[in-house]
Amino acid sequence: MLRIYQNSYRRTAKKAVVYSTKVACCNHSTLCNITSHPRRPPHDQHSSGSGNGRQRQHEEFLLAGNPARGWSIPPPSRGYGMLVVRILRGALKLRYLVLGGAIGGGVSLSKKYEDWKDGLPDMNWLKDAMPQGERWSQFSKNLLEVGAVVKNAIDIDPELKQLGEDKLSEWRSWFDSRLDDAIEAADYQGAQIVETKEDLTSKTTVAALGITTDESRKKFEKMQNQVETLQTEIMNVQIKYQKELEKMEKENRDLRTQYILLKTNKKSSAKKIKKSLIDMYSEVLDELSGYDTGYTMADHLPRVVVVGDQSSGKTSVLESIAKARIFPRGSGEMMTRAPVKVTLAEGPYHVAQFRDSEREYDLTKEADLADLRREVEFRMRASVRGGKTVSNEVISMTVKGPGLQRMVLVDLPGIISTMTVDMASDTKDSIHQMTKHYMSNPNAIILCIQDGSVDAERSNVTDLVMQCDPLGRRTIFVLTKVDLAEELADPERIRKILSGKLFPMKALGYYAVVTGRGRKDDSIEAIRQYEEDFFKNSKLFHRRGVIMPHQVTSRNLSMAVSDRFWKMVRETIEQQADAFKATRFNLETEWKNNFPRLRESGRDELFDKAKGEILDEVVTLSQISAKKWDDTLTTKLWEKLSNYVFENVYLPAAQSDSFNTMVDIKLRQWAEQALPAKSVEAGWEALQQEFISLMDHSKKSQDHDGIFDQLKSAVVDEAIRRHSWEDKAIDMLRVIQLNTLEDRFVHDKAEWDQAVKFLETSVTAKLTQTEETLSQMFGPGQMKRLTHWQYLTQDQQKRRSVKNELDKILKNDSKHLPTLSYDELTTVRKNVQRENVDVDTDYIRQTWFPVYRKHFLHQALQRAKDCRKAYYLYTQQGAECEIACSDVVLFWRIQQVIKITGNALRQQVINREARRLDKEIKAVLDEFSEDDDKKAHLLTGKRVLLAEELIKVRQIQEKLEEFINSLNQEK
Repeated sequence: MLRIYQNSYRRTAKKAVVYSTKVACCNHSTLCNITSHPRRPPHDQHSSGSGNGRQRQHEEFLLAGNPARGWSIPPPSRGYGMLVVRILRGALKLRYLVLGGAIGGGVSLSKKYEDWKDGLPDMNWLKDAMPQGERWSQFSKNLLEVGAVVKNAIDIDPELKQLGEDKLSEWRSWFDSRLDDAIEAADYQGAQIVETKEDLTSKTTVAALGITTDESRKKFEKMQNQVETLQTEIMNVQIKYQKELEKMEKENRDLRTQYILLKTNKKSSAKKIKKSLIDMYSEVLDELSGYDTGYTMADHLPRVVVVGDQSSGKTSVLESIAKARIFPRGSGEMMTRAPVKVTLAEGPYHVAQFRDSEREYDLTKEADLADLRREVEFRMRASVRGGKTVSNEVISMTVKGPGLQRMVLVDLPGIISTMTVDMASDTKDSIHQMTKHYMSNPNAIILCIQDGSVDAERSNVTDLVMQCDPLGRRTIFVLTKVDLAEELADPERIRKILSGKLFPMKALGYYAVVTGRGRKDDSIEAIRQYEEDFFKNSKLFHRRGVIMPHQVTSRNLSMAVSDRFWKMVRETIEQQADAFKATRFNLETEWKNNFPRLRESGRDELFDKAKGEILDEVVTLSQISAKKWDDTLTTKLWEKLSNYVFENVYLPAAQSDSFNTMVDIKLRQWAEQALPAKSVEAGWEALQQEFISLMDHSKKSQDHDGIFDQLKSAVVDEAIRRHSWEDKAIDMLRVIQLNTLEDRFVHDKAEWDQAVKFLETSVTAKLTQTEETLSQMFGPGQMKRLTHWQYLTQDQQKRRSVKNELDKILKNDSKHLPTLSYDELTTVRKNVQRENVDVDTDYIRQTWFPVYRKHFLHQALQRAKDCRKAYYLYTQQGAECEIACSDVVLFWRIQQVIKITGNALRQQVINREARRLDKEIKAVLDEFSEDDDKKAHLLTGKRVLLAEELIKVRQIQEKLEEFINSLNQEK
């Protein structure tokens, strides 16, 4: 094998040397004879060497020349030059070969690409399907918003969680920054309005000197309205995002549960998780917060109500008890705008969670704390509607952590003495009423917060507390900011406050706490350490008799409040449970008396039942027979098209000299413009009519429940309002209708008879309408006037006089043109003047139109009767038939268009529109199911209200019994 490879290589080398020699000879005349006569040298023929030796000798011979044959031998220097030239020529030739191959390969590749591209399917339809220009920008923007919505809903498998944690943090940071920007923008514009108000005040002063401020006041009002609108829009968008996040979180949890079950291949076992006492008690309070009844049943369950003046440190005390800075802060402005119920419980991890959300906030991470504060602020702003400053809607959250005292606290808005310009006019009264409402609960523990850095006489809260709890049996007094009070107040005055001798208000205990150093960034640990250090080193509290050690620090305060809370719970819970038992018994008795054969079904259950019935009706829609659809669509189509056929096609063509030509022009214009859209409109109305007919038919069944009627009507109306026919159906119908109208020849006798009948029916219906118009114009006939004691008006008498003259014209000329000539108008006017009736030409024309139309329609009916048996004459003579049957051909063409269009619409309804309507109805039902206000409005009545109340009371009573059993077991 090696020898074969060497021989092949030498032969190739030899050919290359010969080829390069030929190339070199093209530019050197001394070597041309060598290439043109390639003979072997004599000594080479008789050589006894091997084949390889002969090849080498031949190569040397070609390079050196042959002196025996008279060849000239070049000098050595020239030989080396020729060798270089040959090498360069070979290299250049190789470059041309490579370049040519590359060009040829590129052309071949381009051709292959074009062939492959031609083989691809046509994707031009995507240009129409995808939005363009501004629509594409809006579409991209919506995609970004959807991405922002789902950022918190993403829950990665534990195996991949570590890999995606950085990306999730980046998404959450982006969403948080967007939300912060929106809130800061609203606050910034609110600050601008405050500044504008101050400017207007100064301008009002100038107005007292003669300069008007109307224009400035209008600008201020306009800016205020704009800011309110902007804030409302921001709140609505945030509420929408919040709902989407919660919905997607729930779906994500369900999917994750299913994934775990499939992964482990085990059946889920319903294990009841034992709840803590405080969690069970908090659920009872949550149920009571939404309880509304006609009975005099009040919520008297114990809770700790935190009250105080604005900026008195009320929220800081609650945060110190919860060991986390969970509330938003502001510089002197009102931050607490709604009641916040905080349930404290002991747990292994320091976390917080809202009642209506599954997300847990890790309170040991600053990012989660920022998210929690932002969410609290968002919920507070969202609860304030209608220009209000404060709201009664309760924001419920749970905080768990090591060492937390179990209790339920309610943080209320701070009491104010003066309102600012950006507050609602009833803000002060609303806060007072809300505070009194919570403190009036005889079992509520009042945590009264007093700012120690200000004069005690400036306090507003002590008077309210004294009114609600004059004996102080459930009040705990807390003096805050004692570190500042030490520098400002008299020690004796502080001693009186903490001993209960300065205020007439009485309390169970008096406590002094330090809630911070005035730094927003301080952690709870730093604040509590500063508090302990202060009380250890303070000279004020080291003097004998000033205060007892157990009366200081937030730790002692939280323990005292918790002990009092549970003592109140144990004393009152049995009484409250008995009260709810009595309420439940009364409600059940009322239900049995009013609805003995019905089960107590709440709104959610009733809505689900109505949803099933509506969807069943949609399924029934697809089971309607084709014949019924054809009849309905044909009737609807003729209702939509008949007026145009008579007014714009038939009557104008009858007035022209060339009936058929005018008909062709009018029909083509109609098919290209208005006919397809009118046909789609008729199909949409037919679909609506059939669906409503099915809904009405279901009302006649024996098991029909009228409580669903209002809900069903609202759902159907909303779905039909949203539903629209597919746009491509119009283009499809246009092509079909144009092709159908091109046929001008009636094919058989049966179609001819149907066209004649269609013409007679249509003309008769139009004639009936015309006669009704004439009856209103000319009044009742003589027989009707005699039998019904009716009389003609003066105008009707004039009309009758004009009509008599017009009848004479038509009697003399039965083929009269549709319009009256000037001479005829003058003749009629003069003839009626002889009867002392004075009318103008317009009056005569108004009377002429219905009279002539009646005359024309009678003639059309007569022609239709003449054409009944003229089909074979029509087939033989065509357009030159002795009997004028062009009317029949026109209505045959209209009839064929209606048939073809009805068939196309029926297929569209069955194959596409019924399913699209089903999707619209499902979407509307899903939206209504998430809207409690909508369900309360559509599902109402004594039966629903009583069932809702009974279910609510039953749930509360059952939860109370469960809590009492667990509480007794703990004892």
